[in-house]
Amino acid sequence: MSDKNGLEISRRKALAGIGGIGVASAGAGLGTSAYFSDEESFEDNSLTAGELDLKLDYKATYAGGPGRLDEIDGWYSDEGPGEPFNVTEVDGEEGTYLIGEVPDATDDIWEDEVQETDLCAPDLGLINGDEIPVFTLDDVKPGDSGEVTVSLHICDNPAWMYMNGELTANDENTVTEPEAESDEENNDETDTSIDGDGELADKIETTLWYDENCNNVLDGGEESGGNPLCVQMVLDESGSLVVGGSDAEDDVETGADQLANTVLNNNDDSSVGYTTFQSTGEANVANSVTDPYTSADISPVSGQQTYAGEGIELARQDLENCPEGHDRIMVVFTDGGFDDPSVAESQAQTAKDNDIEVFAIGVAGANQSQLENIASEPVDSHVFSGTSTGNIESLFSQVSETITEGEEVIESGSLAEVMAELEEGIALDGNRSTEEDEPFAGGMTHCLGFEWELPADVGNEVQTDSVAFDLGFYALQSRHNDDPPAEPFNGTYQDDNGLPSNGTANASD
Repeated sequence: MSDKNGLEISRRKALAGIGGIGVASAGAGLGTSAYFSDEESFEDNSLTAGELDLKLDYKATYAGGPGRLDEIDGWYSDEGPGEPFNVTEVDGEEGTYLIGEVPDATDDIWEDEVQETDLCAPDLGLINGDEIPVFTLDDVKPGDSGEVTVSLHICDNPAWMYMNGELTANDENTVTEPEAESDEENNDETDTSIDGDGELADKIETTLWYDENCNNVLDGGEESGGNPLCVQMVLDESGSLVVGGSDAEDDVETGADQLANTVLNNNDDSSVGYTTFQSTGEANVANSVTDPYTSADISPVSGQQTYAGEGIELARQDLENCPEGHDRIMVVFTDGGFDDPSVAESQAQTAKDNDIEVFAIGVAGANQSQLENIASEPVDSHVFSGTSTGNIESLFSQVSETITEGEEVIESGSLAEVMAELEEGIALDGNRSTEEDEPFAGGMTHCLGFEWELPADVGNEVQTDSVAFDLGFYALQSRHNDDPPAEPFNGTYQDDNGLPSNGTANASD
């Protein structure tokens, strides 16, 4: 121990000093009943590390021709090379088979529930650090195709997302007599297995895209048909947007502005307006602002009730003034249940009966069944949901991409070309309606579609050829990480085995 001048003080001197102070205090305390005292404290302090966990689920189909259910089911049996799965035919699509789905124990988890279910729950059986195949197919013929939609879930904190892949085999195998005689082959017929030198990876056509509505289909803007749009947003400004100090109204304004800019930039003849609905008396439940669009202004008022029906009615009246030749679209946003669901559903049905396409966005306390009842069919393509108000901007982005140019293609080309692009990893964008890449919000569903097709006019040179490939995903925290790497698989974030060091979930084919 030392004093302020750096002099050494022995432990004995220190103890003696303390004793002296004690004696002096005793003398000073004569004639009083207690010492003067005071106490301040900071108690029960704690620091808990946050969570970053990436989980996947998926739905995979194979269009392989009718009458093959027993054959294909055998490839996914307990004894087959694929993950055990009860293969079924897809309703209404003859010759298309559901060959994989996770989770598969919850009714309608995909078509109706993939965007509303808390898929970070621990007991749903999602892919979490597992490596599984989703395609294990034999006897693929020209004209066959397959598709897998992968649903990504960032649990807790937002994260930058990456995807990688690798072509692990492209084998010639044997060479049949028609294959040997094809113009592209120039090989002798042989029964000897040949590794490598196959043509199949170069012939399979592949597309990877952001599947905004998780419907297993690349939507190319068919909703608008190329026509200019009249879009009226119906925005909840009830008091629940600011409960607990939330700034959700700012996110609503930003998301609405991004949607409006996407629509207006897509077609000069399009127009955008917005209607707000509140939780106050009948005279003030809704207000409408139409063209020209500047910026949404959300001013939440006290109260928890949500007069959505009145807002939908006013928006419908505005859309009825849309010029001829325009497609009319309504986008309803809420974070709660409707005050009178029957009124909201009735007004939405009137809008749909008058050729207005209705999309619904719900977060936090939104009632999913009410959203589905006001949305256009098919419901799974028109309802977008998140578990928290932190999802608002991303959900508006998903809707804006769906109603304008259609879903964005990430990569396309032959299987060999797409896998070459994925080898170093590619950065994924959590908000497609802005120019800059953004992290993926936690607590909501983001879907990617991956489709392959062997063209019907491919030649005999691919007979008996086979391919194998891997697909993987990587999540990296975004907080304190404003400048993430463009290619995370170049060694920066790899462990001794060449794999990402944390936050991974993988699916291999």
